[in-house]
Amino acid sequence: MIVTLIIACEIGFWVLLAAGLALRYLARMPRLGAAVLLCEPVMELVLLVVTTMDLKNGAEPDWKHGVAALYIGYTVAYGHYTVKWLDGHAAHRLAGGPRPAGAGHGKARVAHEWRLWTRTVLAAAIGAGLLQVAIWYVGDAGDISSLRAWQSGALRAVALHALVAVGYTLWPPKAPADAEAEGRPPLARTR
Repeated sequence: MIVTLIIACEIGFWVLLAAGLALRYLARMPRLGAAVLLCEPVMELVLLVVTTMDLKNGAEPDWKHGVAALYIGYTVAYGHYTVKWLDGHAAHRLAGGPRPAGAGHGKARVAHEWRLWTRTVLAAAIGAGLLQVAIWYVGDAGDISSLRAWQSGALRAVALHALVAVGYTLWPPKAPADAEAEGRPPLARTR
């Protein structure tokens, strides 16, 4: 049941996101679109409640509870960022808004990667915290090894993402060269 709910929450996230953006920009109903987008955190709350009830009803803690905790952490840390990013692109494509700023190059890209890493730290902290609460809740009565393994997995994700950010720090992407440097003929100039 937990796995089905996690899948439903993920599908629901994208359905609500598409519906909210469609209402905002295609149907020209920005308030209703915003209201639909605000319904997304409710799904994560439902997942948290159902996972807690599952453990309370005597379910043996296993990988499903670990996935649920980390999914909630990821959604809290990256959910708003994802919605904002997609909203900017939808406003540009569907409503003639300004082109959204990219991650940039050089120092700007390095700073962007470290901000994303900070979000990953937040996601891991929330997920590991929820797992710790579950571990305390289960206590000595059950096998908590799978929950501990998911906590370790969250720490590995933080470390792996730190390596990516360090890579961008050591080798920041450079701005693309202009048209002449790439061997393309320059645009015709008017006098």
